Amino acid sequence: MNQRIGFGGDSPLRAVIYMVLAGLLFPLLNASVKYLGARYPVPEIFWARYAGHVVFCLAAVLPRHGLSAFVSRRPGTQAWRSILLFAASAFYFLGLQIVDLPTAAAISFVGPIIVTALSVPMLGEKVGVRRWTAVLVGFAGAVIIIRPDAGTVQWGAVLILLDALCYAFYQILARKVGSVDPAAVSITLSGIGGFVISTAILPFSTIIVPVGAVDWLIFALVGVWGLLGHFFVIKAYQWGSASLVAPLCYSELIGATLLGYLIFAELPDLFVWAGAAVIIASGLYIAYREHRLRRR
Repeated sequence: MNQRIGFGGDSPLRAVIYMVLAGLLFPLLNASVKYLGARYPVPEIFWARYAGHVVFCLAAVLPRHGLSAFVSRRPGTQAWRSILLFAASAFYFLGLQIVDLPTAAAISFVGPIIVTALSVPMLGEKVGVRRWTAVLVGFAGAVIIIRPDAGTVQWGAVLILLDALCYAFYQILARKVGSVDPAAVSITLSGIGGFVISTAILPFSTIIVPVGAVDWLIFALVGVWGLLGHFFVIKAYQWGSASLVAPLCYSELIGATLLGYLIFAELPDLFVWAGAAVIIASGLYIAYREHRLRRR
């Protein structure tokens, strides 16, 4: 196996495992945000998400890495990652107030197509016809779920699409810095960047003190879900190519659908299940195809 110089390496299996773990955590984050968004101002939720990220991250990182957790070999790239991550979160959190969890997850799946396209000019990766086809088929599954004629989700769809665009560039940059900065540095700096931006915005919003122990707990956990989810994304890009890792975000649809039903009584219809089947089949084929190419 040919290892890249720096942090991480070339292991599709590790990349898949890390991205699947991220796909389990992000639906928890999004469900928490949707729940809080019905009761509290969105800027306050942004601030809690990044404040929790920074607090838990520093508690875990500083004892082991010390001040080196703040030192990057590519500080400019890390700064852009922070901005893109905050912008993606903002668009997605706002979109969640309009559309249900499964639909939001499905719309965001245009991201892998953007990542696959950008990985060629920005990362120099080679993407074959079969993998391109599989990614496009996965997107077709998302379109089945969205059903563009549903006018009630148009504004929400625009916000989620903007999230997908920002997050695609974020993922590309994650791959770029993954070989030169350890995951601890990337996850620390991305959290600090979001915290600075959300703190600057907070004074222009009303603030509502959380009511009850459940709301306090959820406010605390949004930072944990976001921290762990993006940590696993960073690790995935340290061990796998962008065109392999990006389509694995389709696994989020399962958690989003389940939580949407359990918490918000958003029961998916047959179109959602059909689209989910297409998306999952596409993602599994991409992983299988990558594995076969590596063995050759």
